[in-house]
Formats: sequence, structure tokens, C-alpha cells
Amino acid sequence: MQNITLNIAGMHCQACASRIEKVLNKKPFVETASVNFATEQAQISFNSEQASSQQLIEIIEKTGFSASLLQEQAVQKPEKAANWRLILLLTINIPFLIGMLGMLFNSHALMLPPLWQFGLASLVQLWLALPFYRSAIASIKGGLANMDVLVSSGTLIIYLYSTAMLFLHGEQALHHIYFEASVMVIGFVSLGKFLEARTKRQSLNSIGLLLELTPQKVSKQVGETWQEVALNEVKIGDVLRANTGERICADGLVLSGSGWTDESHLTGESRPENKLAGSRVLAGSLVSDGSLTYQAQGLGSQTLLGDLTQALAQAQGSKAPIARFADKVAGVFVPVVMSLSFLTFILTWWLAADPVQALVHSVAVLVIACPCALGLATPASIMVGMGRASRAGIWFKDAAALERSAQVDTVILDKTGTLTEGKPQVAASLVLSKLYDENQLLQITASLEQHANHPLAQALVAEALAKNLPLLTACGVESQAGQGLEGDIPDLGRVKVGQAAYCGLVLPDKLDPAWQLGSIVAVAVNDEPIGAFALVDSLKPDSLKAVQALQKMGIEVQVFSGDQQSVVDFIAQDLGIKQAYCKLSPRDKAEKIAQLQASGRVVAMVGDGINDAPALAQADVSFAMKNGAHVAEQTASATLMQASVSQLVTGLNLARATLTNIKQNLFFALIYNVIGIPLAAFGLLSPVIAGAAMALSSVSVLANALRLKKGRSSFS
Repeated sequence: MQNITLNIAGMHCQACASRIEKVLNKKPFVETASVNFATEQAQISFNSEQASSQQLIEIIEKTGFSASLLQEQAVQKPEKAANWRLILLLTINIPFLIGMLGMLFNSHALMLPPLWQFGLASLVQLWLALPFYRSAIASIKGGLANMDVLVSSGTLIIYLYSTAMLFLHGEQALHHIYFEASVMVIGFVSLGKFLEARTKRQSLNSIGLLLELTPQKVSKQVGETWQEVALNEVKIGDVLRANTGERICADGLVLSGSGWTDESHLTGESRPENKLAGSRVLAGSLVSDGSLTYQAQGLGSQTLLGDLTQALAQAQGSKAPIARFADKVAGVFVPVVMSLSFLTFILTWWLAADPVQALVHSVAVLVIACPCALGLATPASIMVGMGRASRAGIWFKDAAALERSAQVDTVILDKTGTLTEGKPQVAASLVLSKLYDENQLLQITASLEQHANHPLAQALVAEALAKNLPLLTACGVESQAGQGLEGDIPDLGRVKVGQAAYCGLVLPDKLDPAWQLGSIVAVAVNDEPIGAFALVDSLKPDSLKAVQALQKMGIEVQVFSGDQQSVVDFIAQDLGIKQAYCKLSPRDKAEKIAQLQASGRVVAMVGDGINDAPALAQADVSFAMKNGAHVAEQTASATLMQASVSQLVTGLNLARATLTNIKQNLFFALIYNVIGIPLAAFGLLSPVIAGAAMALSSVSVLANALRLKKGRSSFS
């Protein structure tokens, strides 16, 4: 199966998206097809041996829409050219608007003469409204009527009636014609569509904002000189330069220079990163200070920025389960409204004995009904929520994961690499000889351990270097498997470093807890124990605050670990976690999560190792730490780019806010139609007011979704 993403143009409401989905999913070579009205994209999984992407594009075009492959690095720029059709429509609306203002005072003096009204209304209906008619006809052919069917049928009916009245009564027809309704409804709806499209294109376009982080011009070394070239001329292996205030254009390796870069667009971490020769740089990073010469090692989709862009596009284009409700309603919305309009016409004519009044009421019902707001309710919030999450360094794979995260009531945390740093650090030291102080003991130990590669040795060497202790020369170093190292250091003698028994060390009683919980590295000189170090996997700085924040959210926190009981209990006690399980195999972790789910819990699992993969797969939603095991990242529902539990708190809070926003949008969209349609049916709203209200309904839903973007600066 091949997966592709297509850009779709010409959709006017959720019914359009549903129609394309319906057509595509009927094809035997299509496994799944999902069309997102807000992102105007289709995600299709199909058998590439039976069909091609071009055939899929042709199928979509036959339904009345245009489609194209989503191009890498394609940034949708806001349209600069004026929308001449909209400008002309609004210009024609002005005299009708002035006339209606006069009618508020029961005066027709400001209204255009009937023939002028007919001429302008004909210009609108027979030319400017053609896109509505084309869309309506195409949707009816496709078997699923859209919003344009309501608008075009309502305005056409009122136009034809007014035309008939004009030719029957001539210049005396001023009180019998409603050309202003046919003109102003088209004008208001067109304005609403324009505002809706602009909001989606500019305010909701997180992907475009990401792609704009890549510079279009870069400084490239050509021979002995530096030349400014376009980004598309850069190739892997090229030597490039970025100075203060410029952005890195590729993932690469610093060859020379030094500086500070801002990588917050990828990690969500605002702290600048110091870059020196040998450091990695990421595409889109801003050089806040200094100058860096680097070699391009990844371009476009091969960069972390490209991967984020692709992941965000797929996630924003996916559908949350809650969207199914809106899809079902949109699927029957237009036929129901058409029926209600016809019923309004019959009942009003029967009760009021006035066919003209009945016609106006039925047209108002057609015009005010708006499936667009309902179709935008979920995807608009998802787009903003996903974009907000990506900027915080949280990569959700799809909308379903974001929605499910909002319902989490239990969080399972792996210990090593999730709550802790995942690497040992010196926690305590013990000096037994008066001939040496603590620094000398560390210097001697590190001088021998520099010949080993295991994590404990690396931690001791790193500690010595951090204290600027010069390492001594060790000769004849030998490794005793499972015991330690020994070698000769000039002016000292034979030095042993390793397990306590190997060095002849017996630890005294009543030492700090680190000595019971950590790994012990003892040191002996000429078979005389001179001291030892306790190394523990220390907690990450933000683990305690993150756990406390989760508990304040009403979430139960548990620890699952394969480590020994004393270590797990100590960590849990430090963090205030009541339930902690030790010596769990990968299968044990997954089975315990299944037991929690069976009891009605919605479980989130957070881990970073290969052994966490079964539990990550079992959980309702799962989070992997970036730079952990590749299989963990592939299995998880989301990736935390800072490898921090604090990001989990941010992600869950953001998910809750997004789900609340979706429910608000659905409520607004439904209550608008529930209230608006009866008001129109009883004649309390004219077709013009109804058209304006319909246009504003979609914009209001988008504005509510944008509150996620412009709300609190942090959800942590």
C-alpha cells in the first residue's frame, strides 16, 4: 500500500469533503481515504499496483474539484492579488444596503428603481454567482448536496419570483420584489467564504510558518570564495556559513567557528545551545550570536525540520474520532434543510394565506442553515492544537492521539531515561586514606577508567574533567571481566578500580542511601583500599514538579521499572508516587496496563527504551522520549522532543484545552442552526440577515479555535 497526501481546491463545506471521501472509498484499490475540510487535504492509502496518484487526482477532478500532490517545501503564501469577484459583488451590494437602511424607517426612497435592481441582480445571478451553481450541480451529481445547493436554490427562487413580479407589475412592483435578498445573500456568503479561507490559510497554517524558518538564500563556499546562492542550489556535502541573525538551512556538522543557536522550533526549549566545531546544527535554527561554518548533511525532508513538517501535515490532516459525529450530521444536513424549507413554505402559505410571505420564509430557512460551521468545528481546533503542540516540542502522530490524551486519567512512567537521566552520576564519595583527598581519589580513579567504555567509567571520567583534573598516565592496564581494571600509575604503584570485593573494600555501616541504591566503584593502591564512589541514576530536574502537576490534574501516576525494589521505592518516595512496581519484564508492563484498561482506566505510557515498546503499544496513548530507542519512537502516539516529563504535562493540558474547544465549536455550530432555522421559518429573520448570519457562523467557529493559539503562553 502507498500513502499520499493531496491538496484539494474547491471545497466549500464539510459536505464537499464527505462527497470526495465517499467517491474515493468506493474504489476497490483504495484502502482508506480521509478528506479534511479545514486543511483542504486528502490522505489516501491505496494499492499502487492497481492505480496511480494521477488516477486518484482524475477521480477527484471528476467530482468537481481540483487536486494536486502535496509538494515538499510548498509554502502557501497569502494571496496578494485582490479578489476581483468579491470586490465587484460588494460594490453591487452597496446601493442595496443603502436602500435597506431606508426600509428600516419604512421608506423605499433610497431603494434603486426596479429595473436597476433587476439589472444588478441579473449580473450577480447570471455571472458572479456561477461558482455557486457549478459547485451545487457537481455536488448533486456526486450524490451528496452541499451548502451551495442551499444558497444557489434560495437566491435563484427569490430572483425568479422578483423577476416575474417586475414584468407583471412594471414600475409598480417596488413593494413586490426582493432582488436585494438575492444579491446581498450571495455577497455576504462570498465575504464569509473569503474570510474563512484567509483565516485557514494564514492563522491556521502552522506548516507554512515552519517552512518559512528555512532561509531562501544561503552563503556557500565555492573554491576559496563565499557566494550567496538559492536554497535549491545547495547539495549534501556543501560547506555553508551562517552569521548572527541568520538561519541554518540544513542539518549538518559545524566545521569551524562558534556561536549560540535557538532550536526552540524543534524542541520547544527556549534556552540557546552553544555550538563549537564538531557540534550538530539543525535546519531552521537561528544563530543568535557568533558565526558558524558547517557542512550540509541533510536537506529538505531529510532534516529534523522536514520530518516535523511532514509529521505535522499528516497529524493535522487526520481526523479525530469526535469528528465522526459532525460528518454524520453534515451528510444528512442539506436534505433535511431542504425538506424544512419546503415544509415552511407549505405551512406559512396555509396559515398566513400569503404565498409571497411563505416564499420569503422558506428562502430564509435555506440561506441561514450552515453545514460549514459544523464541518469546521473539529478540524479547525485540531489544526491549532497540533500547531501549538509542535511549537512546544510535542509531536502527536494523529488527531486521535491528541483527542485520547485529553481523556487520560492514569499515567505510567518508566524510571530509567524518563524520570531519571538514564546515565549514572557521582552521588557520593568515601576517602579512607589520609594520603589522598577527594579530588586526588577521583583523579586516580578516572586515570584508570579512561581505558574503559562502560557507563560507570564514562561517568567518573566526565566528573574528573568537569573539575578540571588532569588525567594521569596509566601503563599495563588490564581488564578483569566482571571485576574491574588494574594498571600501573608512575609514583603511585599498582592501582585497582572496580567492585568493592575486587579492591578488598568493606563499606562501613550507616552510610547515605546512595550507597545502598547506587553502583559502587572502589579504588585500591598496591592492594590497599583508599576509597570508593557511589554512582546513581539521578532524577531529572523537572521530574518532581511534573509529577506534582499531573497529580493536581487528577491523574494517578505510577512507576513501572525493571530495576530492583529498593531503587524503585526510593525514586517513588522522592517523587510522592504511591504505586511503583519493580523487576517488570516488557510483557509484565503491557499486561499491567491491560489490567488497568479492563478496570476502566484511560492509560498513558511514557518511556524511552526498547523494553518499553510493548507497553507503549498497549496503552491508550503513549509518549516516547526523543533520542531514546528508535522502536519506542515508532510505537508511541507522540514524541517529547525535550525528553522531559514536563512536556507530558504540557501535552495533556493542551489536549484537554483542544477537546474543550472542539466541544464549544460543535455546540456553537449546532445551537446556531437549532435557533436560526426556527427564527427564519417564523419570519423573524429576513433572507439578507440570514445570509449574513450564515457567513459569520463559520468565521466565529474559526475565531474560537484561534483562542488556542492566542491563549496562555504555556499549558505547563
